[in-house]
Amino acid sequence: MSRQTFNDINITPLTDIFLVLLIIMMVIAPILDQQGLSLAIPEYVEENSQNQESKILNVTVTADDKYLLNGSEVTEEDLVSTIKEQSKEYKDGLMIEADGDSSHQAVVRLMDSARNAGVHSISISEI
Repeated sequence: MSRQTFNDINITPLTDIFLVLLIIMMVIAPILDQQGLSLAIPEYVEENSQNQESKILNVTVTADDKYLLNGSEVTEEDLVSTIKEQSKEYKDGLMIEADGDSSHQAVVRLMDSARNAGVHSISISEI
């Protein structure tokens, strides 16, 4: 019995797998694009136009995930109502000052509460 050498490689199954993966990625890509936060990059503002005093509401997230609104502690349940009430006086937006050891969950919860309270301009800084 003589052995024959096999010199041909059939790439049809490999091509089929790649085409199926391509179709799956084309279907999933638009779905992944819809998730996430929409962020706006601030435009350049000249220094002379900053003469007026801005009224920004300051909320601090401490290392143990407590919320301090202008120095006084606010519970998580009262965040939306308190921010909505204070945002009438502070119309320029919200400044979140997060401690470096605070959790991302606490900061995102504060951002969601601010959005639910009607605040559209939110800034974040680390303290």
